[in-house]
Amino acid sequence: MLSKLWELFYTFARVGITTFGGGYAMLPILHREIVEKKGWATEEEMADYYAIGQCTPGIIAVNVATFIGRREAGIIGGITATLGQAFPCLVIICVIAGLLTNFADLEIVQNAFNGVRACVCVLILNAVLKLFKTDVVDLATFLIFLAVLAGAAFTNLSPVLFVVVAGALGIVLRALGLDGASRKEAVKK
Repeated sequence: MLSKLWELFYTFARVGITTFGGGYAMLPILHREIVEKKGWATEEEMADYYAIGQCTPGIIAVNVATFIGRREAGIIGGITATLGQAFPCLVIICVIAGLLTNFADLEIVQNAFNGVRACVCVLILNAVLKLFKTDVVDLATFLIFLAVLAGAAFTNLSPVLFVVVAGALGIVLRALGLDGASRKEAVKK
């Protein structure tokens, strides 16, 4: 049990220390570690963890770590994975905060932040493209995607509203048999 807890802590600490830019920028690295290297979840399960992690309070990467940890080693595994994900970030933030107050006005520091922000945009776009490939799987999910994209781009509505409405639409489309999963099941029968 201790070796499993150490593996959870170490895996999520590596993700936490090697990724910058927040939860979305961590998604490709989380995917590689959890799905490809460890086999702790499938592609579909990770997409579900991302969705649930986004809908629950907190940072998506920390939420995913909690879900995976609990699944692999119970409640203590969830706590251990969460601590592994958060600990390196906490240390790095404390160090940067201490240094930033002294050096934030330097041109080289400002230029570095400009470069990092550009990099983070690419990492987030990469995560979006991966999620799009695995989650927008039929016309129904594509239409939900377009509606949420338009709503987010052209309104100031709460993201919570988008999540609730999209979830309700998914339930309704499934009940009516208008989603891809329902059609696949009908074909199998």
